[in-house]
Amino acid sequence: MLSAVELSKWFSVPEGRICAVDGLSFRVEPGEVYGLLGPNGAGKTTTLRMILGLLRPDSGYAEVDGFRTSESPDEVKARLGFVSASDGVYPWLTVREMLLFFADLYAVDPPVARQRLDELAQLMGVTELLDRRAGALSTGQRQRVTLVRGLIHDPPVMLLDEPTRGLDVVGSQTIFEYIGHLREVGKAVVVCTHRLDEAERLCDRFGLLHRGRLRYEGTLAELRAATGRDHLVEIFVDLLRAPAAPPRAGIAVDPAELSGPANASSTSETPLR
Repeated sequence: MLSAVELSKWFSVPEGRICAVDGLSFRVEPGEVYGLLGPNGAGKTTTLRMILGLLRPDSGYAEVDGFRTSESPDEVKARLGFVSASDGVYPWLTVREMLLFFADLYAVDPPVARQRLDELAQLMGVTELLDRRAGALSTGQRQRVTLVRGLIHDPPVMLLDEPTRGLDVVGSQTIFEYIGHLREVGKAVVVCTHRLDEAERLCDRFGLLHRGRLRYEGTLAELRAATGRDHLVEIFVDLLRAPAAPPRAGIAVDPAELSGPANASSTSETPLR
């Protein structure tokens, strides 16, 4: 299980201070796919970096299986799997060598690592690639290897950051099937994306981020009831057209971050739960 509790993060820029994430709280249960959604700059990746322990929050905390990033960062990282649009393969290693190397980094016993490698390779259709150099793989093959790498240590929580960016239809379908597998085996899954049409297909619940703040949260049916809109795209268009609210902490912010066309739809600050 994953919980984020009042996470906030500010960045200094020449024009002042920008609030990238503003008091963000959400919870993801085992077997649930949670879509953390928003346009570019909404705070999605910053949130993932705080959950991963790569970025220290200015306030709040994230908790994975009872371990907080602020108190037990190594325990948290051991329980997280991460997949992004960047494959990050080691080109001079074979696929087998690279995946077993990552298993060793997570202190997976070698016999268990070899067994999991065989099982995941079969699941993702990369068995015939295991003894090829990773640098010789196609984009789609690298993607499937990266998906195996994210699960090699059997983490209870998976984070996916823009997983379909730059992929064709076949590659995107691989991601959809992968997320379906994660749900079936009881992983708590967070998908960060700005491709809202895909999110409607993938996710059980949604958290809609705008300017670092969670503006709506719930199932698609709940979001429709709260906004009167049928699709996530329509809900976000309304949010983007609404006037921006100042950050809760009240610290100076880059004025460009607070400006926006004045045409308000529903901008309730109380998310659905």
